[in-house]
Amino acid sequence: MKIETFHDLIDWTRQLHAHLAECLKHCATRQEETRAKWLLEYLADHEATLEQAVAGFEKQADPKALHTWVYDYLSHAPIAPHEACRSPYAAMSFEDICREIFALHDQVLELYRYLEGRAEIPEARDLVRELLKLEEHEAMRLSQQTNRARDL
Repeated sequence: MKIETFHDLIDWTRQLHAHLAECLKHCATRQEETRAKWLLEYLADHEATLEQAVAGFEKQADPKALHTWVYDYLSHAPIAPHEACRSPYAAMSFEDICREIFALHDQVLELYRYLEGRAEIPEARDLVRELLKLEEHEAMRLSQQTNRARDL
């Protein structure tokens, strides 16, 4: 997907979470390790919820921000959603799954931080800042939940 506007960025993020939710759910059905299977199911639900939260931004964001161009200062290609499912989650251990998922979320956070510093109008900067807060909060929540699961 070519990202030209902040609306495209939000749509790309929503699609990324949707694709990841689908992939994790599918892999959970093939995972044999109980704890890893639980993790995949939890992550699939989490990603589906995150997809809905991101979709909310498309409906409520300032139209001025949504139609602001991004591509002029997007110096690197964003994470392609199809790459999110290249890892064989069904055959991975609990720890490997955590590492892969956190690395993917870190890439999204890095992209948002980059864009926040480059947004030229306040409305776009606020939009990216809100998306960044959502992603950071959800990454923190995910980290807490996986740490609890490690303790079990």
